[in-house]
Amino acid sequence: MAQAGRQGSPRNGGTPNRGNNSNNSYGSGGRGGAARGGAKGAPKASQHKRGERPFAKGSGAAPFANERFGRNLGPVRKDAAPRKSPAPLPKHEPRTRAEMAEEGIRLQKVMANAGVASRRVCEEFIAEGRVEVNGEVVTELGTRVNPETDVIHVDGVRVQTNEHLVYMAFNKPRGVVSTMDDPEGRPCVSDYLRPGTPERLFHVGRLDTNTEGLLLLTNDGELANRLTHPSYEIPKTYVVQVRGPMPQGIGAQLRHGVELEDGIARVDSFRLVDSTPGFVLVEVVLHSGKNRIVRRMFDAVGFPVQRLVRAKIGPIGLGDQKQGTVRRLGKQEIGHLMAAVGL
Repeated sequence: MAQAGRQGSPRNGGTPNRGNNSNNSYGSGGRGGAARGGAKGAPKASQHKRGERPFAKGSGAAPFANERFGRNLGPVRKDAAPRKSPAPLPKHEPRTRAEMAEEGIRLQKVMANAGVASRRVCEEFIAEGRVEVNGEVVTELGTRVNPETDVIHVDGVRVQTNEHLVYMAFNKPRGVVSTMDDPEGRPCVSDYLRPGTPERLFHVGRLDTNTEGLLLLTNDGELANRLTHPSYEIPKTYVVQVRGPMPQGIGAQLRHGVELEDGIARVDSFRLVDSTPGFVLVEVVLHSGKNRIVRRMFDAVGFPVQRLVRAKIGPIGLGDQKQGTVRRLGKQEIGHLMAAVGL
């Protein structure tokens, strides 16, 4: 007992013996030294500088400037400069299709996506040397291409890989003007297009108001220019109805050429389709794109046209497409159409 008394005596360098201190530990909320602020280096909990107010409940203020990773950096001082927040990490934005295309996409994948064939069959085409990229034969399966800019041919037929280009066939009814808009309010091409069709779609060539049949629509300016340019001589097929009967020599006369006000015009071919005492149906093919050329030629030989239908432009035909409908061209149709003008 004497030893215990000496241990708690101030004269012996000890702390005063205050009895059992088991409930006076730090952070316990008791009356220990830390709670009274008497511990060395510990701030007094209830004291503030004059003019300062303790943080109020619900004020939204945080008592510490930074508690990241469990570190307590001390109370905020009013006169302290605000701590700079760390620079944000750079965001990795998702790559666009254009950026991915710059890096290149495997040739067989581009071909398969374009509808040429399955990827395995496309790989066989490449290995067999049937595929050209920008005019050069490619046989390596790891070849990467840009579908937006590279030109791909399979067996000499262009593969359309640009998803932004649109190609359509319109079976124009009689009485519809070949424009996208008509200031007079007459029926026009845009009246037959579905919602969502690209706004900058334009027609390739024209058909006069009373002529029916095939009218191509696209936003591919290069293709449209070549299809209408006389130097490419794209053949156009028409079915013509005139009053019958028709003498046999009319076909030969049209093939040899007839004199018109703007020069001699001739058909490439002439074929009789049907003949009755009341009317005659003939099919003519010509590459001229002059205004109302078919009507003027038949007028010149004495058989005014009663009905005129354009059935075909190059390799693209109406087939059984209903009048007044618009359809998208298939991949092979687009390829053959481009091949016809050297694309």
